[in-house]
Amino acid sequence: MWDRGLPEGVRCADGGTGGMDVAFQMRGVEHVILVDACSSGSEPGTLFEVPGREVEQLPPLTGINMHAFRWDHAIAFGRWLLKDEYPANVTAYLIEGETFEIGEGLSPAVDRAVDQLVDRLLERLGTRPAEMHS
Repeated sequence: MWDRGLPEGVRCADGGTGGMDVAFQMRGVEHVILVDACSSGSEPGTLFEVPGREVEQLPPLTGINMHAFRWDHAIAFGRWLLKDEYPANVTAYLIEGETFEIGEGLSPAVDRAVDQLVDRLLERLGTRPAEMHS
């Protein structure tokens, strides 16, 4: 999305392994969109849309380290931490990966899914830029 240009009022952040930082960045934001890879056994490039409310009430996290702190943990942690400053709308988009080897690029199917998701988000964000943040 950075390469294609962001609509006014939209902010992007790379969460990487900093899931807790993602939770802090949600403070006071109206709409958060998280994008991540997943490995569910589905066809590579499959896109899933998960409403944040489906995972914001996870049980307390125990034994989690920073590298195991996933997008759903960030949502649940953010809900617990931010209370009234938690976003009104949180959505996660997950793209089924094909390979997760360090240094590997995106497969053609995953690359197409990323482009399709960017198109979809830019179209959506372009219509209501002041209301949505990423």
